[in-house]
Amino acid sequence: MQKDAIPGTGGNRYVPYEERTGEESIVFFTRDLTEEGLKKIYDRVSSVLKGRVAVKLHTGEAEGPNIIPRPWVKELLSTRLPDAEIVETNTYYPGSRYTTEEHRKTLEINGWDFCPVNITDEFGVEAFPVKGGKWFDEVHMGKGLLDYDSLLVLTHFKGHTMGGFGGSNKNIGIGCADGRIGKGEIHSGINEERRWGITEEEFMERMTESTKAVVDHFAPAICYINTMRNMSVSCDCEGPGAEPVVTPDVGILASLDILAVDNACMDLIYSLPEEGGKALIERVESRHGLRQLSYMKEIGLGNDKYHLIDIDNGDKEITAEEAVKGIKPEWKPDLYNVFWGKNKRV
Repeated sequence: MQKDAIPGTGGNRYVPYEERTGEESIVFFTRDLTEEGLKKIYDRVSSVLKGRVAVKLHTGEAEGPNIIPRPWVKELLSTRLPDAEIVETNTYYPGSRYTTEEHRKTLEINGWDFCPVNITDEFGVEAFPVKGGKWFDEVHMGKGLLDYDSLLVLTHFKGHTMGGFGGSNKNIGIGCADGRIGKGEIHSGINEERRWGITEEEFMERMTESTKAVVDHFAPAICYINTMRNMSVSCDCEGPGAEPVVTPDVGILASLDILAVDNACMDLIYSLPEEGGKALIERVESRHGLRQLSYMKEIGLGNDKYHLIDIDNGDKEITAEEAVKGIKPEWKPDLYNVFWGKNKRV
């Protein structure tokens, strides 16, 4: 059941670290944007995974240029999670993943053919309870998500047209909701007259409550990895039409705390030298996307304070500014770029 509520405010205001209060979590960081870097940081958070493991990632629209490199995921699964499966859902909008049949073709085009992919809403939906939500008592997810004991949230951190940014919160809040009911509950309240009418703080809060339903279902057998590479202001749902990447690549972050890892990524963006994060910051603030972070804290989804651990340098604790020191304010493609879309070949 959906409920009447009043959205919060302040989604366009960044809260500096020194103004935050409460407990601190651990966030691991590496600059190594390769298969080895992903495996190395996965090993720091993977101990909570057990039984049948689902890997939630954004597999992207057909020929999407910025999705997580397939070789990274193939190597991770073959060496660490040989029995795991990727989980996805169909989209709320017509496109190359709107139906299961279209989605399967897109998975093949994008190279997600090295392990099983469970389109979890293919055979129905399941209502997941939302504990303490002000918008929802329950949100509908792909029924196939119930087949798993653990969840690895493997996220391509980037911008988003409606959410401002897409981190772990968006990856599961939108990405686990089924393509018709669950996503409709978040985007429109199942009201076709305002199909995309829910925006700004209310949208962030609805999405976050959907995330809470998933986190509560799997906890404590859930962990989060955010890859800060090819960060267009557009989401991977825009495929080859995504705006060109201008934000420089940063690294990979991981945590057992979803708020801490998403907040750390935003802190790194705000800390990039020479206004390297300007485009993404403008996208986030103009959509009031920072309400994702403050609402996660309000409903008990983690801590916005954290110890940032540099696993490249003997587990030294560093600041966000130290993590991005020396990064030049331009994006340069790497060897993993397969589809180019609007990106410029440098």
